Amino acid sequence: MDLAAHLAECEANYARLMRLMPDIQGCDGRSFRLSLGGGEPRVRFEVANRHRYTTVIRVTQDAPLGWPGFAPGRDGLRFAIRIYHDARCAEVIECQHQRGFKAVYDYPNPRMRHRDEKAQVNQFFGEFLAACLAHGVATDQRVLAHET
Repeated sequence: MDLAAHLAECEANYARLMRLMPDIQGCDGRSFRLSLGGGEPRVRFEVANRHRYTTVIRVTQDAPLGWPGFAPGRDGLRFAIRIYHDARCAEVIECQHQRGFKAVYDYPNPRMRHRDEKAQVNQFFGEFLAACLAHGVATDQRVLAHET
């Protein structure tokens, strides 16, 4: 595994997340819509747990009505992200209900994961965050930590 590239991706994802959810310490969630041709899927960021140096968030994007092949509210993207505040990194720990990504896989392997599956999942999450930054439409829906 290219550790330097992996850390750079995780640092970039942290920076993107902090632009999307700058008040993560005092906010338990945020949602907005993506303005994409042919639909406006909803994206949600929800804090699953907080610790002194880390936060785990769940990120979901629901499929909107009318997207062929998708069931609204059921299909869409699902991530769990561990944010390391002291290291300023954000790493995917679950994607589409798959977790426990190794740094490198032998190939073939029982789950047929790519040799660099962990790197690919984190890169994909970075691309997703970039799309959120480029096409996100604020709906000003956030949940403050003291409101829950």
